Amino acid sequence: MMSSTIKDKPLISVITVVYNGEKYLEETIQSIINQTYDNVEYIIIDGGSTDGTVDIIKKYEDRIDYWVSEKDKGISDAFNKGVKVAKGDYINFQGDGDGFYASDSLEKVFFGINPKEDIFVSAKIQRIDEAGKEIFVSKQAKSFDKKSLLFRMSMPHQGLFTHRSYFEKYGLFDVENTFCMDYEHLLRSYHEFPKVVIKDVIAARWRADGIGNGRILEIFKEYDKIKRKNRVANSLVLELINYWTLLKYYVKKIIKMD
Repeated sequence: MMSSTIKDKPLISVITVVYNGEKYLEETIQSIINQTYDNVEYIIIDGGSTDGTVDIIKKYEDRIDYWVSEKDKGISDAFNKGVKVAKGDYINFQGDGDGFYASDSLEKVFFGINPKEDIFVSAKIQRIDEAGKEIFVSKQAKSFDKKSLLFRMSMPHQGLFTHRSYFEKYGLFDVENTFCMDYEHLLRSYHEFPKVVIKDVIAARWRADGIGNGRILEIFKEYDKIKRKNRVANSLVLELINYWTLLKYYVKKIIKMD
């Protein structure tokens, strides 16, 4: 799929990390290889699957630029393997079960993008349940305010396209993080945050069956740890944000019970 540099069309490396993902992987692969945008590199990093995942990968081998199936040390390690082999100007991650929203998603996202200046390109995502039914579409401000990152991952991972220069400056993902490696990666640059281009486009689907599904309190704990590690605000502010986050969570839980 990858081609030489095309005028005004940056090369996009799309990385899929998978382990025993035969249920949804084919759908994800098709959403990527059927993009109308014609400068895409597709990489699949499989963690040594024991189901039919590798057979599905082999079925589409001629449309995949690089793939490997071997044990890894978790999602961050698999992400890092993909980043190390990626050649694109921008890097994006689509897990098995996720995938691009429409065949022209990349065309819409990258219309008018300048790879010499635009470090992050952030588009919307559609959250879907395991059956593929819409739960919600992510909300997005017209312009990005980095303070939103103090509360949450405000640039959805599947809708985020990161310039390779960011990885060169801030390194790879931290293998110590279980859920929020993408969030921590962004917070490293919090005090000198790069340019973000906001696109009012639904770029990708995010399926509610990942590792963090049903483990929201563990995610909040990792959020807090990550924010403190990167010193994005003083400890009192972070303490208040943590309490506020937990309060909202429990209030919503009580309302649902009623």
